[in-house]
Amino acid sequence: MIAGHPGLVALLDMAIVGVPTVVFIVWQLVSINREIARDKVRKADDSPEGARHPVGEHRLDDR
Repeated sequence: MIAGHPGLVALLDMAIVGVPTVVFIVWQLVSINREIARDKVRKADDSPEGARHPVGEHRLDDR
């Protein structure tokens, strides 16, 4: 049935491998973009008023 159509077998093989690969790549791009957006919000929220310790007490405050 399908053995007589090598082009169809190749297309099916590419679909089996290619579709999950493209889905995985798109998912990773979306995930990375969301994480970058979260980091930007966190960085914007970083302020002395939002610190959970007295300002100047933590070694990272001296940067």
